[in-house]
Order: sequence, then structure tokens, then C-alpha cells
Amino acid sequence: MKLNRPTRNTQSETMIALIDVVFFLLVFFMLIGRMDATAPFEVSPPLASSGQDMPAGGATLAVAQDGSLAMDSVSIERSELEGLITGALAADRDLRLQINAHRDAELRHVLPLVGLAETLGVGDVVLVVTPETRQAGP
Repeated sequence: MKLNRPTRNTQSETMIALIDVVFFLLVFFMLIGRMDATAPFEVSPPLASSGQDMPAGGATLAVAQDGSLAMDSVSIERSELEGLITGALAADRDLRLQINAHRDAELRHVLPLVGLAETLGVGDVVLVVTPETRQAGP
């Protein structure tokens, strides 16, 4: 009597191809994704007629039109700001603070933030603005 052994199914190559596809999708979304912090409210920076490209890195402080604050995408109260900046400075002594204020925010909301950052020892304070687009004349 001859017994037949069940045939083993060989593992197909589709699993390796699926891993490749997932890897390429991961890389694609990492490349097109936005890497900076976004505020939990709308911020439209003011227009600038001169300036330089914004340097990368650092902490981002967003200021809404009504003066509300957000630090690295998290809404905060003004009383929490000094502690957060001090903590960020402890982690990175060369901290760059980017202040992204709404173009209609009053200066009384923005200027004290610059002064506080300088008082606490922030080396670089960057005000985020939108470059002015020049329209072609006739």
C-alpha cells in the first residue's frame, strides 16, 4: 500500500511584492507630508515686500487673529507660554522660535511674545510672513 503525502503549497512571491508596495507608499507619504507644525486655527501670515527664506527647525508659535496661541500645534494659554519656551530651551539651547501670526492680529498680541522670547534667551526669533507676489504690469 502506497501512501500519498499531501503536497506542500509553496509560499508565493506576492507577499514580498506587497511589502515593497507598502514601503514605497510609506516613503511617498513621508515625502509629500507636511513636516512643520500647524495651528489648530487658521493663520494667514502678512505679506512681506522683502525678506529671506525661512530657516527650518525650531518651535512654532501660532497667533490667531483674536490673540489665541498654539505652540507646535497644541492650543495653549498665555500663562503657559513661558514654561513651554523654558522647557524647549532646556532641550535645545540654540532654539529657534518661529512666530506665525495671522495678518490681521494686532501688534499688542505679537510684540510681547518677541520680547518674552528674547528675555528667556531664545537666540533666533523668526516672524513668518507670506512673500508678496508681484503682478506683471501692462
